[in-house]
Amino acid sequence: MVMDKGLSTREVEDMLEVSGDYIDIVKLGWATSFVTKNLKKKLEVYKANGIPVYLGGTLFEAFIAREQFEDYQKVLDQFSLEYAEVSDGSLVMDHDKKCEYINTLSKQVTVLSEVGSKDAAKIIPPYKWIEQMQTELDAGAWKVIGEARESGNVGLFRDSGEVRQGLVEEILTKIPEEKILWEAPQKAQQVWFIKLIGSNVNLGNIAPNEVIPLETIRLGLRGDTFDHFLDK
Repeated sequence: MVMDKGLSTREVEDMLEVSGDYIDIVKLGWATSFVTKNLKKKLEVYKANGIPVYLGGTLFEAFIAREQFEDYQKVLDQFSLEYAEVSDGSLVMDHDKKCEYINTLSKQVTVLSEVGSKDAAKIIPPYKWIEQMQTELDAGAWKVIGEARESGNVGLFRDSGEVRQGLVEEILTKIPEEKILWEAPQKAQQVWFIKLIGSNVNLGNIAPNEVIPLETIRLGLRGDTFDHFLDK
């Protein structure tokens, strides 16, 4: 998953010309879509290249905070979006209510739900991550996203960017890895997940100019994973 923080239509075209084969889905970061000019035109470029797009979860939360859930649904229809993110990283939300939103939206679009807080001081125990991921999958989420923010220093990671290894390994004892999209914007984090899970691990919040470098890491064509793949 690539993070588009406000690329122009021309920048999208350039990115897809070089990296389109390695991009599965694009997120328009947090609420950047709300202030992006020519949004429909840009979305048309992604669609013409077979790349699905969804709006960042913070925009969903902004609608919920204003009690405008139905208006959010209309936005999805207005822009012919087929995917949506449900999150509660910035907004305190009853988890049962979050699952209701997931269930309702799953009848309209394909839902990705995000687990974890954007507040670095809020440490969620592993059992809670597992519990929430499972209930959100049961509610109709296609995949669950492990929160890390654009910076990669909250949620799954310590403020230094180091992976919370015990947390990730415990999650994987209960939740199938193919159902999880790990936000991992930093190279060291990407390397760690590839070595743990394999080349096809689902990684997100990848910067547009890091798509090609990440693909070389997946293939063992960069020093970080060169020896790892020679041993296979």
